[in-house]
Amino acid sequence: MIYPTTIYEDNHLLVVNKPVNWLVQGDKTGDPTLTDWSKNYIKKKYKKPGKVFLNPAHRLDRPVSGLVIFARTSKALTRLTALFRDQLIQKTYVAVVKSRPQELNGSLIHWLVKDKTKNVTKAFNRNKGNGKKSILRYKTLVYEGGHSLIIVKPETGRPHQIRVQLAKILCPIRGDLKYGYAVPNTDKSICLHAFKIELEHPINKEKISFSAKPQGICWKYHLNVINELDK
Repeated sequence: MIYPTTIYEDNHLLVVNKPVNWLVQGDKTGDPTLTDWSKNYIKKKYKKPGKVFLNPAHRLDRPVSGLVIFARTSKALTRLTALFRDQLIQKTYVAVVKSRPQELNGSLIHWLVKDKTKNVTKAFNRNKGNGKKSILRYKTLVYEGGHSLIIVKPETGRPHQIRVQLAKILCPIRGDLKYGYAVPNTDKSICLHAFKIELEHPINKEKISFSAKPQGICWKYHLNVINELDK
């Protein structure tokens, strides 16, 4: 089992690299969560008595790995929530997808509609009345063996946005059975990793950025390319 790792911490923030198959917050399964792990980390490191205030400012889907920002104070949480709402935080993902996009670099604009009963999102080329406009930018880095390694930068933050928009252009993420990939990964992951986050610190207003390299079977052939992204 791969465990979380801390990337950055100060009095207001904790940034953690989430492994695949960890829940950010609890659900009906009762499985361990990244939030609980992070609270225990803070509690033990700083010998804090009682409950630890720590809240995720955003989420990642369970089969997705990568960076998650936690707020250690209510003031930081309020400001981080506003930064995400106003789209002032830049997130960069890496993904391995089937085939390759028809245009190797570009932008995707769709209107997404989520079926809450099935927990599935559908993408449409036009707004059908209740869709949420969703935009992402992407760049193809490598194509080999019938798959592409791409960078993805979402400009909006919709549930399953990257997964469904890439599937819409016939490039489902490797391992993502929910959105059209035919074969599961052996570790139940999908090959999508939140690689980098750039933002203004919610308290001191300094520009900060964090990155975390992915782990697992998805990435063993691509680490050399991914390592170059952080230089």
